[in-house]
Amino acid sequence: MTREKASFVKGERLCGVKAVSGLFAGGKFLSEPPLKIIYLTAPAEKSVSTIRVLISVPKRNFRKATDRNLIKRRIREAWRLSHMPLTERLNGSGRRMDLAIIWNDTQIRPYDSVLKCITVVIGRLMNLKY
Repeated sequence: MTREKASFVKGERLCGVKAVSGLFAGGKFLSEPPLKIIYLTAPAEKSVSTIRVLISVPKRNFRKATDRNLIKRRIREAWRLSHMPLTERLNGSGRRMDLAIIWNDTQIRPYDSVLKCITVVIGRLMNLKY
């Protein structure tokens, strides 16, 4: 019984103007304070990763780049450790998902709080009808 290594590689990051604008134009919203999630599902493609994620922390809430980077690092690590069940579920259903995770709070939360929010979001995304 082998265990896959938790990772968050370049192919799993959502980038490109067309992909990001398509997500924000046609995506659905999900709120789990302090996070706001925008997601878009589509049929799976071989050339595209199963899940592509964009992480954003608004400059309006955190003026210092070090604070924004700290929050993004915590979100990335929580996502890296807990996204595998959602990936397996999407692979099984033949779907893929583009996802934007936006921090909607004015204070920095500890990592445990961020991890809990991310796991709740993943649970809610897994229960959606595709």
